[in-house]
Amino acid sequence: MTAHTPGTTAPLPRRLKPAAAAPAPVRRAAALWIGAVCAGIFETALAVTAPDAPVDGLAGALALRAVVYGTAIAVALQLRRGRNWARLTLTVLLGVFGTVSLVIEPVRSLAQGASTADWLRDAGARELLMASSRLLHLAAVLAALVLMYRPAANAHFRALHALRAA
Repeated sequence: MTAHTPGTTAPLPRRLKPAAAAPAPVRRAAALWIGAVCAGIFETALAVTAPDAPVDGLAGALALRAVVYGTAIAVALQLRRGRNWARLTLTVLLGVFGTVSLVIEPVRSLAQGASTADWLRDAGARELLMASSRLLHLAAVLAALVLMYRPAANAHFRALHALRAA
């Protein structure tokens, strides 16, 4: 028995391999989530290697980040396999809470009267790398969120849900 995913030309076999059958927006979204994790790892590396990096609690903080990053990659891979729970989890945990964690510090600084021009003038290489990585991280998250809900992605998740329910 086969099912047809709207917007595709090939029928999906009953025992499909969802990662291979995922439409481009879902595959790209999963890749962008993994890219966002890589940016987070890079930011963490910059932060812990800074000369003024706090040492107290570092092991615990790194362990927590490792769990978060590993879980995010595992969930992104489940997204690619067509698991709607993964799409919802990524949306809420990383799309909402993760985005807030990325922007809260710069927004707070700007709200307190900091000048972007002054910051750019005074920033060293580490700060510029961190800011660039943070912008790429945020762009990856926002693009992944959009891609996960494109019409082809929605149709894919609906079709897989119907197949699993049958």
